[in-house]
Parts: sequence; structure tokens; C-alpha cells
Amino acid sequence: MNLPQSLFLRIAPIALATLLAACGQAPQAAPPAGPIQVGTYTVQAQALPLTTELPGRTNAYRIAEVRPQVSGILQQRLFEEGATVKVGQPLYQIDAATYSARLKKTEANLRAAESLAKRYQGLRASNAISQQQYDDAMAAWQQAEADVDMARIDLVYTKVLAPISGRVGRSLVTEGGLVSNGQPQALATIQQIDPIHVDLTQSSTEILRLQRAVAEGGQAMEKADATKVKLKLEDGSVYAREGTLKFSEVSVDEGTGSVVLRASFPNPDGKLLPGMFVHAQLQTGLRPDAILVPQQAVSRDPSGQAVVWVVGAEGIANPRPVQTLRTVGNTWLVGEGLQAGERVVTEGLQRLRPGMQVEALPAGNVNVVTQYGAAGGEG
Repeated sequence: MNLPQSLFLRIAPIALATLLAACGQAPQAAPPAGPIQVGTYTVQAQALPLTTELPGRTNAYRIAEVRPQVSGILQQRLFEEGATVKVGQPLYQIDAATYSARLKKTEANLRAAESLAKRYQGLRASNAISQQQYDDAMAAWQQAEADVDMARIDLVYTKVLAPISGRVGRSLVTEGGLVSNGQPQALATIQQIDPIHVDLTQSSTEILRLQRAVAEGGQAMEKADATKVKLKLEDGSVYAREGTLKFSEVSVDEGTGSVVLRASFPNPDGKLLPGMFVHAQLQTGLRPDAILVPQQAVSRDPSGQAVVWVVGAEGIANPRPVQTLRTVGNTWLVGEGLQAGERVVTEGLQRLRPGMQVEALPAGNVNVVTQYGAAGGEG
């Protein structure tokens, strides 16, 4: 039905006013009743071993290059490549025929020199020979004895022995090759890898920071010879046996600005091989009154300052800046800004405003893990 234009103009304002009045009477959302609930964690002071993680490489405990001490043709290799050998074990056999003949010759010369010297002793007693002749005969006897000793040593050296116990590598010569005394090329290399060394590098900056913390009394220093070290391998697994820190260099490398520390690890099954890249976790000191805060309680303001929300005795929540020193497990080590017994908010942070009244409940999202050796960088 079409309404006259004049009637439509009179009805439209009335209908619009009615609609607006109905919208204005819609029910409003009720404000929340009472303080909001938040999950809190009560921080406590505790003794905390401080650790650091350093990169390093494994090195053999001892290394010996096997070289011949006499010249000749190599007749036989007497070991399996890659096997473990004992000190004094025969490794190679050099042709001994010429050295055996030389020994027999020197022994014959010795018998002749000895016989002549003894005959001259009787003649000298009756002054039948001069003193010079007697002295020459005695000297020839002693020289012959020395020649026999040298020939016997050379014959022994035709069998090349292992100078140390350890694992022998591949042979660099084959049977039939000519070897010589004093040659630059080694016949093989033996490495003792039980125990095995791990050489670590620590920056001089970190050493200065550690010394400053000890001087200020915030950290106790452990004895270096008693420091236990854990090892993380290239695949991320942790080596089953603990090592011991042995020593550190007394000078800083000018090229890298770092100091070398050496640790020693037992390696009876040979799992660690020389040249492997590893990370070592070692204890650098002890903080007697450490304050640890769960990581989910710490946020950053626009300037990068670490902030936690603290619930006071009256149930009022306010933000507070703190100094985060490093991560320990899944927590932050706090240097300044918090005291033992204070409650920090870990749940419900998005709803907080400064000065807001809250109801503090035990947090359900906190499972503090402070693994020995789990340490991060400066915060």
C-alpha cells in the first residue's frame, strides 16, 4: 500500500524516535564484582652453584710418533690398524740380517782385543812391553766392548716397539719399504685417549666479570682443582662421566682475547676421539643468597628493562623493575629489585594495571627447574 507523501513525512520522525528510545533502554554489561584472580609465585633465597658453558675441542692425553732408529727394509707390520697397543709391544720388523752379522763381527773383535790385553798384562808386569803398548791394548779392549754394545742395540732396534700405550692409527709405510734412522715421516702415530683432555676457551671479559663478582662478595669462588666439569657432545647428548678442571693458561691470547682452560675426562670406552668439538659446563662459583624468578613472570618494557608484577601485603599489584643477571634452568637469576618472601605474578599478567586490587592464588603454571650446569648469558 502506498502512503501519501505527507503522511509518511509525519510518521517517519515518530518511528525513528521510538527506535532510538528502545536502543537506549538495552541492558548494560555488569562490571566485574571483586578483585581479579592472579597466580603468584613466592620467591626464596637459596644457595646456587653458578656455571658457565664454554666451547672446546678434545685432545689426546699423550701422542707419540713411531719412527725407526735404524735403517733397512721393512719386513713386517705386527699390529692391526686402529687397535689398542701396550708400551713395548712390537709394531714393525726391519730386516735384521746385516745387524746380526755386524754383532757377530764385533763380538769376534772383542775376543781378540780381550785376549791381547790380558797377555799384555803379564808382559807389562815383567816390563817386557812399554807402558804405551799396554795402554793401547786396554783401550782397544774397551773400544771392542763398546762396539759390541752398539751392535746389540742396533739389532734390538730392528724390532720397532710402541713407545706408549694407546690406540695406534693407520700405518704410513708398507712391507718392503725402505726406512732410515732420523727420517721425517713417522711410521704410525699412537694416541693415549684414556683419560682425554678437553681444551676450552674463555674470554678475558668473562674472567674479569667473575673476579669482580668475587671481590664484591656476591659470589664465592670454588677451588680450581676440585671443579667438576660436564660435557655436551656435538649431537646434544651429555657425556656420562664427569671431568675435572686441571689448569688455565697464565696469559691471554692476543688474537682472540681468550684464555685456554684444560679439563681431563675418563674415556675407558673410547667414545671421545681427539678433535671433537664439544661444550663444557663448569662451575665458576657459588651465590649463597640467589633469588630465582620463573621466566614467565618477567616481561620487558619498551626500553628493554626487565619488569615483574609484585603483589603487596594489601593485595595491590604494581610493576617493579629488576636486574636479571642470567638464566638458570627455566628461571632468571635476579640481582636487584626483589627480596625473599615477595610474591610475583605469573598468571593473569594481561589484565593487570598499576595499583589494581587482586586476589593472589598459588600459580599453576610454575615448575621451577634449576639444572646444574644450565646457564645462559647476561640479561
